[in-house]
Amino acid sequence: MVLIIAEKPSLARNIAAGIGQLARRDGYLEGCGYLVTWAFGHLFSLADIEVYNPAPPEANGHWCMENLPCIPEKFQFELRRGDDKRPDTGVEKQFSVIRTLCHRQDVDTIVNAGDADREGEIIVRLCVMHADPPRDKQYKRLWLPDQTPETVAAALADMKDAREYRNLANEGFARTYIDWLYGVNLTRYATLKFGTLLRVGRVIVPIVSAIYERDMAIRNFTPSKYYAIISNAETNGERVELKSERKYELAEAQKANNCCTVYNRTGAVVTAVKKKKDTLAPGKLFSLSKLQNLLGKKHKMSMSESLEIIQGLYEKGYLTYPRTNSEYLASAEKDKMKRIIAQCAKMGYPVCFKDSKKIFDDSKIESHSALTPTYKIPKKEELTAKENLVYATVFRRFVAIFCAEPCTAERTEITIKIGDYETFVLKGLVIVEKGWMKYDDAAQKDKVLPKLAKGDAVNVAFCPVEKETTPPKHYTIETLNNYLKNPFREEKAAAEDVVGADDSEEYRAILEGLELGTEATRTGIIDNARKSQYIALNKDVYTILPGGEYLIESLDRLQIRMDKHRTSEMGKALKKVFRGEMTVEDSVALAANEIKEVFERPVLPPEEDNDIGLFGDDVGTCPLCGKPVMRGRFNYGCRGYRDGCNFKVGLFINGRAISVSNMKSLLETGRTAKIRGFVSKKSGKQYDAYLKLEDGKAIFDFST
Repeated sequence: MVLIIAEKPSLARNIAAGIGQLARRDGYLEGCGYLVTWAFGHLFSLADIEVYNPAPPEANGHWCMENLPCIPEKFQFELRRGDDKRPDTGVEKQFSVIRTLCHRQDVDTIVNAGDADREGEIIVRLCVMHADPPRDKQYKRLWLPDQTPETVAAALADMKDAREYRNLANEGFARTYIDWLYGVNLTRYATLKFGTLLRVGRVIVPIVSAIYERDMAIRNFTPSKYYAIISNAETNGERVELKSERKYELAEAQKANNCCTVYNRTGAVVTAVKKKKDTLAPGKLFSLSKLQNLLGKKHKMSMSESLEIIQGLYEKGYLTYPRTNSEYLASAEKDKMKRIIAQCAKMGYPVCFKDSKKIFDDSKIESHSALTPTYKIPKKEELTAKENLVYATVFRRFVAIFCAEPCTAERTEITIKIGDYETFVLKGLVIVEKGWMKYDDAAQKDKVLPKLAKGDAVNVAFCPVEKETTPPKHYTIETLNNYLKNPFREEKAAAEDVVGADDSEEYRAILEGLELGTEATRTGIIDNARKSQYIALNKDVYTILPGGEYLIESLDRLQIRMDKHRTSEMGKALKKVFRGEMTVEDSVALAANEIKEVFERPVLPPEEDNDIGLFGDDVGTCPLCGKPVMRGRFNYGCRGYRDGCNFKVGLFINGRAISVSNMKSLLETGRTAKIRGFVSKKSGKQYDAYLKLEDGKAIFDFST
């Protein structure tokens, strides 16, 4: 018997449909020489810190610093528990079924049928590892690019040894261990420091940080005015707009006027008119993020909503595996594409097979090809309105790419010169034959130019027009996705991607591991940031929330650096694990060393000390009422505040942390050490000063 362990029940049902008629049992299906059972996604999760480093009894079940940092020598997994930390009876029962089936004497082959990615790989591996079947059983991998019965049947006939996916599993385990190390250690550390839950993660922090930095740039933006030199005069009854590249500050009004006078006196002449017929190429097939970009921009669909719909269409067998970062197909898929094209042709679409490097390119595929429809094409009434919208978007792009009818256009380029002072080039495009553009929603609009011929004089009336600089734009679903795919690429370059442009740099970044998060994880992490009230999504625009500001500013004050550089370096290490160039242990050691640095910072002299201690700690005696002074979220404050004592000293004053050691000195002696690094709110310059107590208040003391 062959035992197939699917990642979840829906996949198990689709695998069973590809096998034949199977009988339903308690927790599995049986028949035709197969047993098909399932997990519920993750049945196992990494054990919590207390399993490795028990907290002291006085912690009373609460987080504490005494068992941090936790860097396990060997990571341990446990069966997943409920939100209340109690055992999940459904999980326990299903794993018992898996374990029993793994030990059945008539089972000679165990098949990993997790989703076709690193996460699916380790979900089922963990089930088998903990079931601990006899070593004499074969271990195979069922790799499904889609969930149609035909693909399942073909994949069952061509299963590979599970050892061929060892590097994929290693990357999955390394990623899991590293994310646990960052998330558990730094979340507890930051939370204990500030007294409020701060979710710190390897990817969530740089995502929130990007939105924070953009919003701060917008908030702090000071517009400046300038003069643009523009002419909008008519020639032969048609308006000809000419915008000079010259700009002048408002104080240079005379220069701007002089420029306009010279241009108007010199006049403009058409020096060249070029017209050529061109064949326009369709866009590329969709990766997950590119599809989410379009759905967010055009239909204001959040990433979590679009992924849920795309995943559902995949599970119903209508789309290929969704969590792909490629827009290309593998050369081995050509016959498969021919069958889908034949299906489209039967439906009346003018399609034909094209063997092109712009479509089939193995060098730009890591694990999965681009998103495409399968041969199983749904009827409209079988899908919801939003499912139809998403499916049609993928289907129409596929038809556009394989359309037999070319899209032709007439390109026009008019060159206009103002003497030897400046040259203007006007570009226009008129679609002659729509071809594939009839099917792709991202159709291009005509841009018609004035009817001008070489040698024509162009009327000009240049004048200075007052303009104002604009702040950066908030991140949208599209621009944030582009940033996360390659955080080191200029946003303008990402926005100006054109069909047929060289995308080798983009794919080099993906394959090297520069991206923040992956196609499989990014949507969930952004959704967690929204649920944690760090960021908001309005239509397709992201903005920072007060909780997100507090997270980023708190981590900055703790000197916890989790920027794009550090996260990308760790991403590169994970790709090396995937390629077999680095061990799991070595990649985990990189993360462990960074975490240790947070906890092993040297003790600084009082002048430079910035250790603010832990939230809730008592640091001394109130000079006003004699009660303890506690370290709070924003201040050192008297515990007698309920009795009317209002003594408090800011935790951060003029950009400088007031350390516990300096606060104790202030309470004990009435004066701190000379603290270095205060920042003037007016000038932005740094200065040094003492703090001293005067009438129960902390004030600056600049004496020597």
